[in-house]
Amino acid sequence: MTAQKGSAFLLKIGDGATPATYQTVAGLRTTQMSINGDPVVVTHKESGGWRELLSGAGTRSVSVSAAGVFLGSEAEAAVRGNALAGSIAPYELSFEDGEKLRGRFLVQRLDYAGDFNGERNYTLQLESSGPVVPA
Repeated sequence: MTAQKGSAFLLKIGDGATPATYQTVAGLRTTQMSINGDPVVVTHKESGGWRELLSGAGTRSVSVSAAGVFLGSEAEAAVRGNALAGSIAPYELSFEDGEKLRGRFLVQRLDYAGDFNGERNYTLQLESSGPVVPA
């Protein structure tokens, strides 16, 4: 496996059509993804003092954080619309090697900021709803 450019780690939003087409959320400078798993503990008296977990059980989720410069793109407007409506929508994460992950996400948080002599920027937090799978 070779190193990959962070600039090629893209967040895209789907249009909701079938089949969906995805548009890159413009202006991002930073994108981060976390795959989370809540374990189911099945430790018992005969575990010898060691914790035991149940494989394949528990709740899995994917969290996505991103930050960038506001450019006023259609994709940014769609993210803002989903945030205001509390809508769950399709998103895609794509990587330089061509790998893609797709799933439905809720915009948990969307923040805008801007200094008097700087650009307007934004940060967002997405939480998965349902499976996130390779595309």
